[in-house]
Amino acid sequence: MVSNPQANSLEAGALLAQAKAGDARARNELIRAYMPFVLKVASRLCGRYLHAGQDEEVSIGLLAFNEAIDRFDARRGNNFVAFAETVIKRRLIDHFRKQAPAAPVVPFSELEAAGGEGQPVQSVDIQAALDRHALALEAWERRQEIVRLQEELAAFGIRFSDLVDNCPKHRDARERAIEVARRLATVPAYREALLRNRSLPLRELAADPEVRVSRKTLERQRKYIVAVALILMGDYVYLREYLT
Repeated sequence: MVSNPQANSLEAGALLAQAKAGDARARNELIRAYMPFVLKVASRLCGRYLHAGQDEEVSIGLLAFNEAIDRFDARRGNNFVAFAETVIKRRLIDHFRKQAPAAPVVPFSELEAAGGEGQPVQSVDIQAALDRHALALEAWERRQEIVRLQEELAAFGIRFSDLVDNCPKHRDARERAIEVARRLATVPAYREALLRNRSLPLRELAADPEVRVSRKTLERQRKYIVAVALILMGDYVYLREYLT
C-alpha cells in the first residue's frame, strides 16, 4: 500500500497504470491511499472538516477521484494529483449548484475547455458555487424550522394558519405581544406551566406587573403569544429573525 502517495510517485504511478488497465485491487488500494488527499481537497472547498462515512461531500469526492483515474491521460504530460484535485472540485461545485433551483451542472467537457486538465478551478467559480450552496442550505434550514414549529404548535392545538388571524395587526400591539411572549419564555414558572399544561398561564400573566396588556388581550392573542414563546425557547435561528 502507498503510505504517502504524493511522495512515492513511482509506486503511485504503477498503481494508477494497473487501475486504468482494469486491476480492481490496484484501484481500491489507490483510492484508500489517496483518501487523506480527497478529504483535504473536499474539506478546503466546503470550508469545514469533513468526516468519511458521514458527509455526502466525501462520497462525491471519492467518486470524482475514481473518475479521475479513468480519465487521466499521462501522454498529455499532466500531473495526476493536480488533475484529480480539479475533478474533485468540479464535481463538488456541480453538487453545490444542484442544491440551488435551476442551477446548471458543469459537464466534464467544460472542465477541459476552461484551461485544460490539471489547471486549478477559478476562484470565482468556486465562490459562486459556494454562494449558491449556502443560499440553498439556508432555505432548507428555514423550511425545517417551520416544520418543527408546526409540530410543536400541534401539541397546543394550534395550526400554523391560525397565526395569520391571531397576529396583532398594529405594530405597537405586536411588540407588546412579543414582550409578553419573552416574559413567558424567560420566567421559569411561566415556562414550566406552558409546557406542562399546553396552555397560556393567563391568570399569572394578567397579574404580573411586567405584563402591560389586559387579560382580555392575552386571551385574544393567545395563539400568537404561545407561538412566539416557543420560537424564543427553541432552536429557531431563522424564525427568531422575524421577531426583531
